[in-house]
Amino acid sequence: MATLRVPDMVPTPEQDAQKLREALQGVPLSSTLPLWKGYGVDEKSVIRILGHRNATQRKQIREIYHQLYNEDLIDRINSEIAGDFKDALILWTYDPAERHARLAKESLKKKFSVKHLQVIVEIACASSPYHLIAVRKAYCSLFDCSLEEDIVSVVPFALRKLLLGLVSSFRYDKELVDTELAKSEADVLHHAITSKRFDDDKVDIKNGGKGDLVSLLKMVILCIDTPEMHFAEVIRDSILGIGTDEEALNRVIVTRAEIDMKNIKEVYPHMYKCTVEDDVVGDTSGSYKNFLLALTGDKY
Repeated sequence: MATLRVPDMVPTPEQDAQKLREALQGVPLSSTLPLWKGYGVDEKSVIRILGHRNATQRKQIREIYHQLYNEDLIDRINSEIAGDFKDALILWTYDPAERHARLAKESLKKKFSVKHLQVIVEIACASSPYHLIAVRKAYCSLFDCSLEEDIVSVVPFALRKLLLGLVSSFRYDKELVDTELAKSEADVLHHAITSKRFDDDKVDIKNGGKGDLVSLLKMVILCIDTPEMHFAEVIRDSILGIGTDEEALNRVIVTRAEIDMKNIKEVYPHMYKCTVEDDVVGDTSGSYKNFLLALTGDKY
């Protein structure tokens, strides 16, 4: 279940766009004071508006904002706000399909590691099949190539084979299950694993990168079976150690606030003896902290 809190009475997109314009303008251009990002911006109002609107409402606000002021709301945010708060806010303001397409592209541009493939597995296995299709369309539109083409050009063969199967198929997400087919496929998997036939096309495992492949397969299974546990792990890993992995923290809270953040919050204390909010408060600060807490359903 979602944690996003939308007021019962929501202003019109025009009213929200106008309030955002006022909040984001900061110091007037005529001011003689020194200027830097964030100076004079009413960040509380920005959170109060964007942090409490759903995807459809945010899309309408962004469209109206462009019509009224002949500029993209995201460009304005980028020019007026800095740091982790800016990154999280921009990610939230994107349409969900565009957001995931951009996250996938960024992950494939980085030096290869299984960790960087998390977002692609999440798109394919922890989202609806219709969202996956929308992400693939957005990816083509934004980058003039397909997600599959970029996977082929970047990911090693054994892992590539698995990822291509995940992103190019229409995953069944209904309650009704063909138990006979499920048993048959389970038997194939069991036989291939016990006989160490890891090059079987039905298993998608081949020599090379076995450690990475095992890690990727575990991630796939967890995302399909208990996605809330996968995302809880990602949040916890982003917090542990020296410094915070803000990219991972933003990705989970922003992409799951309208889907299943409540489920993630419920399993988190059982896994780590503290709440999601405890870890957010302990590792973030200022408007960035308040914005993430707003998305997790806190009072902000």
